[in-house]
Amino acid sequence: MKIWDSFLTERDKQVFGSAGYNAKAGFGKRPAILVIDVSYGFCGDKPEPILDSVKHWRNSCGESAWQAIPYIQKLLQAARDQRIPIFYTTGVDRRPDGFDAGGWRRKNTRSDDVEGIDGYGSNEIVREIAPQPSDIVIEKLKPSPFHGTPLLGFLTDLGVDTLLICGTTTSGCVRAGVIDAFSYNYYVGIVEECTFDRGEASHAINLFDMNAKYADVVSTDEAISYLKETEKSLYDSKIAFPAVNI
Repeated sequence: MKIWDSFLTERDKQVFGSAGYNAKAGFGKRPAILVIDVSYGFCGDKPEPILDSVKHWRNSCGESAWQAIPYIQKLLQAARDQRIPIFYTTGVDRRPDGFDAGGWRRKNTRSDDVEGIDGYGSNEIVREIAPQPSDIVIEKLKPSPFHGTPLLGFLTDLGVDTLLICGTTTSGCVRAGVIDAFSYNYYVGIVEECTFDRGEASHAINLFDMNAKYADVVSTDEAISYLKETEKSLYDSKIAFPAVNI
């Protein structure tokens, strides 16, 4: 049973099946990992119920974030073992006058809140999955990791043909990244247990919709198996990965 099955009507199931959606697109031979916005602002500073976490971190996904982090750790370790590039995205600290927040200020009544607690920055990537020196961190102002960032140029330079995407929120920045990656003709995978949202329904339905049209939703184990099957050290001429102990 898929996570989205309980949210679908029988009509929905019949329509998408009859229309030919949900085909497996598969993956290419030159993958990269894209971890979207797994920062304290979206996770909170500790595992706790979401209604407690949003008191300090208005964008927090609460316990769903902390359930995903061990799976993200496994995915990243598999990528590092194969010397696969890992990209992270996070936000940027806003100007004091809020001008660079743009449209965000119009859609949230707490957009002027000063977030967080001492020792944890809202845009700091959660330390349990902290970027390593060989990883690439992309700062962004808008939902998509491609919008106004150097991400596409980096992927082109590396010759990447496949993106395994995870992070948050499923219905927001992850979806924006998936659709833009699809629009640039990348093979796209969404790693299910590594992806999370503050809304249960929005998480499930967006996974369903993206799996139907734009990406393959795969388990962490499936993603790791795929990574293990790829050629090792494809990117060593471009990225200074840590030395391998022989």
